[in-house]
Amino acid sequence: MADVGVPIESEVTTESIELVQANAEIFESPLKKQRKEDSNTEKHKRMDRLENRLGGILCCAVCLDLPNSAVFQCTNGHLMCIGCFNHLLADARMRDETSTCPNCRTEISKNLSSRNLAVEKAVSELPAQCKFCGNEYSRNTLEKHEKEICEERTTMCKFNRIGCQWSGPFHEILVHESVCVHPHRSGGELMDHLLATDGNHQEEKKLYSTLFDLLSFEKIAFNDVQLKPYRTDEFIHKLYYETSRFYAFSHQWVIKARINGDDGLKDPTQSSERGISYQLILKSKAANPITLYFLMLRGPFGEMRVQPKIYHFEFAEGTNESQLVLFPLSDSAECNKILSGKSINCRLIMFMCPK
Repeated sequence: MADVGVPIESEVTTESIELVQANAEIFESPLKKQRKEDSNTEKHKRMDRLENRLGGILCCAVCLDLPNSAVFQCTNGHLMCIGCFNHLLADARMRDETSTCPNCRTEISKNLSSRNLAVEKAVSELPAQCKFCGNEYSRNTLEKHEKEICEERTTMCKFNRIGCQWSGPFHEILVHESVCVHPHRSGGELMDHLLATDGNHQEEKKLYSTLFDLLSFEKIAFNDVQLKPYRTDEFIHKLYYETSRFYAFSHQWVIKARINGDDGLKDPTQSSERGISYQLILKSKAANPITLYFLMLRGPFGEMRVQPKIYHFEFAEGTNESQLVLFPLSDSAECNKILSGKSINCRLIMFMCPK
């Protein structure tokens, strides 16, 4: 006799659950659907308002933009991006003033101000628009998206090395390359572009060849030097740098440097484009002329980015100072970063030409 009253357990599958949910959505009342859509819209609006409020709170007090890298704060908590922070310190050093926070006017410096890692992480999670497709991504993934993923990112034809000037969205590159005329041109038609390319390569090759030739000289001097700031009574707002005396080739030398505006003459405190010029000075008396090649590099304790150049000068009686040459900095922002520090640490390499 069969058992009576024992319920038979029905097997509940994922497919049955999805079917029930689908039916519920189909027969859902229009009023309920409208309420759900309004709720989602209101939620997105609240998120947008929250992101806008956070953007206003976490922005730099100087440029009023969200930082892209390091964030510093004064003792009262006002935020500054690394570029503006260095610019404030550099301006104060050139004017011989105390650098202050633009909000509360409290003193700021590398020692008094601190880095705010929490703000940096919070800013990296805020959305930002891709400059190509216009879609929003978190800031910590935006750079990779724009460089590697975005289908609208600007790219160049692979035949640009032989003169093709086309550039356009990444998703159009295959179509263009399939019809590009440059691979089918004759050698004579491509010669002008190839000659220009060879000229650029020759300039680079000349720099390396010169350096390798100099390394074969018998007399080479390496000096890790520190340029410290000073001022003269004649020019109150002029900032200069100078090293202590150092020895090379049995003579005493000094390096002097000064800050330049964008044209070399403009007051650098009134210019956003700045650079540093330096000169090598012979401090002892030389019996015979000394012909030198020299270049400046980043020192072992420095952090600056440089683009080294080789200079040449002959020191003789009455000409113990070389011409002013540009310090090999990559850009004006790098100059501000150097000026915001207490000194400039670099390495000087000198090559004495054989007689």
